[in-house]
Amino acid sequence: MDGCRIWADWINDHGGMMVAGRRHRIEIVARNSATGRAREAARDLVENQRARIILTLGGDSFAPALPWLMTQRVLVATLLPSDLSPDTPYLIAPAEVHPLFNVTGVEWLARNRPTARRVALCSQTDSLGLPSLAVYRAAFEAAGLPVLREIRYAPGTQDAAGIVDALLADAPDVLCWCSSAPPMIGALTEAAHARGFTGEILACTADDYPRMIARTSPEFMARYTFQSPDFDDPKLADTAFFFRNPKAFFDSYNARFPGEWNAVSWEYAAILDLWHTAVEIADTVEPVSVLAAMKRGQQMPHVFGPARWMGAELFGIDNALIGDWPVVRIIGGRARIVGFGSVPDWLARHGTVLVRHMRDLGQMWQQRVRFSPPA
Repeated sequence: MDGCRIWADWINDHGGMMVAGRRHRIEIVARNSATGRAREAARDLVENQRARIILTLGGDSFAPALPWLMTQRVLVATLLPSDLSPDTPYLIAPAEVHPLFNVTGVEWLARNRPTARRVALCSQTDSLGLPSLAVYRAAFEAAGLPVLREIRYAPGTQDAAGIVDALLADAPDVLCWCSSAPPMIGALTEAAHARGFTGEILACTADDYPRMIARTSPEFMARYTFQSPDFDDPKLADTAFFFRNPKAFFDSYNARFPGEWNAVSWEYAAILDLWHTAVEIADTVEPVSVLAAMKRGQQMPHVFGPARWMGAELFGIDNALIGDWPVVRIIGGRARIVGFGSVPDWLARHGTVLVRHMRDLGQMWQQRVRFSPPA
């Protein structure tokens, strides 16, 4: 939400968004969709606030609102492509392609740390964790890295030390936290450090990594690979996206919200940037027309370069914007991009492996739709 407000301020400081020959100011309206409030929040945003696009993390808490939103043809953006199905034609994943991008970290590690081969991993059993577990399983298999031990834990579990003890039982070279929640990732990392683990750590995120460094060591965190860069990274300096200057956004965010930058700080603002481009093309804010403008030619610039609308094989619909994704390591105490990997290329080579693991964990769209909540 903070990133969205920065984006809106920048648009409004330039007079607002041009639609049909007039400039309109952007307003960010927030509602709490947690703890059973999703349907009520969605109705309020659409019927009372006349929201033209709804941004959500997605997952279990928001799922009850989706059937009604789709009947109203509301444009909704999620950070979880695993929310997509043929029953959600107006739901898009245009910024983050979690957990698909995690394959790039596994490929980088296999290529650049060839002695780190034996893997132990853990994941929570929810709509964030299970798709991620499927992706990591598939990526390790495709890279030829054997998984010695897999631990699945219930959301809310806090026994990080016990999980790490179990994972270390087979002396792995790599510990993988998959897409565990940031507090759990911190706790797991600290537990691995406390037990003297000297191998590689792989995870989706490393939110508040300065604190993780302070509670472990710079040398320990130098062996940590993840997927979420800081936006002042030199490898993003020449990109032609996202206000044409991602560092300016990063600096503004940290000036207004010091210490709050995390893996998703930029993602909702990036979605709004893509939406703004489509609004200018369509010359309207009507959701159906804007979605058509977004998907023209099945291509659109993604945050990290060219991307294609894909996903039918995994999600039953091509509503995920998929392209390259960065691989990040801690270098000199800072998160720094060490390479980019092509998610579409990986899917072309190993998509059948991923489908098998998704199906084994009940995460294919046909399996999820069968048990979807009623409208």
